[in-house]
Amino acid sequence: MSAPTARWERRVEAALGVAASLILLAMMLLTFVDVVARYAFNRPVRGAFEVTELLLLLLIFAGLPLVSFTDEHALMGFIDRLLPPRGQVRLERAVQALCAAAMFVLTWLIWNKADQIWAYRDSTDVLRILYGPFVYFMAVMIGLTGVIHLWCFAASCPSCGPT
Repeated sequence: MSAPTARWERRVEAALGVAASLILLAMMLLTFVDVVARYAFNRPVRGAFEVTELLLLLLIFAGLPLVSFTDEHALMGFIDRLLPPRGQVRLERAVQALCAAAMFVLTWLIWNKADQIWAYRDSTDVLRILYGPFVYFMAVMIGLTGVIHLWCFAASCPSCGPT
């Protein structure tokens, strides 16, 4: 791996990690303020549950490309132990191609669903936050995950994520 490639990979990993960390920090701060306001002042934060749900959605889908990029998925290694090294590489490439294809199909399906949600102007009950942008975000993050799996497939290495 060349130095510019490694530097680029570190930047992508850092950007995805910082985004996920900021979302998690916002969730923790909101929950803390809500609990203190609820029990100390009997004044809970209005809509905190809705915002927490939406932040959790952002956290999960912002973390998906990060997990794929760093190759930190949960694995069961009972098949690849039976294969020779070339077979392991072929299996890894096949899995990356299958994951990329699945992510692109999911991106298309979720983008279509986002279009429907946007057309209906669906929103949360209390704060009236529109769901559409969040579903578009889901589609974009799944698409980015598909691109990462496609990149791993093209890299033709057993573990394409940074080590």
